[in-house]
Amino acid sequence: MKTYFLYCALFLLALTMILPFFAMFLISLAGNENIFTDYTNINLSFCSYKNVFQSIPIIKYFLNSFIVAIVTTLGQVSIASLAGYGFARTSFKGKNLLLFIIILTMMVPSQVNIVPLFYIMSKLGWINTYQALIVPGFFGGFGVFMMKQYFDTMEKDLEDASYLDGCNSFGTFFKIALPCAMPAIATLSIFTFVSSWNSFMWPLIVTNTESMRTLAVGLTVFKGSFREVTMWGELMACSCICSIPIILIFILGKKYLINNPFEGSVKG
Repeated sequence: MKTYFLYCALFLLALTMILPFFAMFLISLAGNENIFTDYTNINLSFCSYKNVFQSIPIIKYFLNSFIVAIVTTLGQVSIASLAGYGFARTSFKGKNLLLFIIILTMMVPSQVNIVPLFYIMSKLGWINTYQALIVPGFFGGFGVFMMKQYFDTMEKDLEDASYLDGCNSFGTFFKIALPCAMPAIATLSIFTFVSSWNSFMWPLIVTNTESMRTLAVGLTVFKGSFREVTMWGELMACSCICSIPIILIFILGKKYLINNPFEGSVKG
């Protein structure tokens, strides 16, 4: 009976999470003239979705977001894996201090870095380019710390055996450590992709043309600050389209989020 009530409580909690998405989808089908009326008398249609594709270059926005999210994820996972393995398996002077500084960066709000980052991008001539949207996302203290903690849980037996077989450090990393770290890599990839896909402030600041806008920035086209009247139907339709990759990523990687991401480590 206790388990039954627990599942009922979890179901109700999950329902409260799903309701906003259901309302968003319903509004996207309602049309602007019917949004604030009785939903029982609404004629549902896909006109809002049609208007989105006719009003803005949403395909271009989608491609920009997809390129930025994918490349940022690949870059951060690569750098975090190498750095994490280095911290876990090597000893060098100032290692603890450097790790402390990296962890310290996780406590600094991202908004604090916007001005110096914008200045650097401006000096490099990267404003309104993919480089400005992607390169700053390569580096993150969370990814390095997460991978370092994962590699710390792995036994060194297979790595020692590879050294005895004549494999160097990079060979051991790519052939032994990296395959064993796939659960942690998958988890970090999901977090990085979602964060990059949903990023709004940084793309808004470093892009100034429509061709470089990401999907999150493109959503603001339908808000009242850009138009005299907010197009709620189109705004919700665009939000639904923006949510599709996130839902797919969760479905594909949910086992790494639900299960222990460290379960794939090698144990003696």
